[in-house]
Amino acid sequence: MSSQEEILSDGRFSCVTRDPRFWEMPEKERKIKIDKRFRAMFHDKKFKLKYTVDKRGRPVNYTSTENLRKFYALSESDSDLSESDSKEHTGKKKKKKKAKPKGEADS
Repeated sequence: MSSQEEILSDGRFSCVTRDPRFWEMPEKERKIKIDKRFRAMFHDKKFKLKYTVDKRGRPVNYTSTENLRKFYALSESDSDLSESDSKEHTGKKKKKKKAKPKGEADS
């Protein structure tokens, strides 16, 4: 790390630390916000691919879902809605309808 300090203290490269073109992009701006219509791509089997090698042939063990989470984020308002929706779905119980006997007819 001392070599980086030497480079930054050099007068020829001092503008690099002050120039916004070389700053790292904040995570809030880095990820693209998507709405609730597209939230299925994080857990749907159609969007999930398992990679065994990368583009250079080196062995890896990750899925495309990890890449999706890296580049996309649910918008805050929609993520709050999705959490409340999931709670509602788990809270509801399926009601069974009572079957009428065949002999009885509605009058």
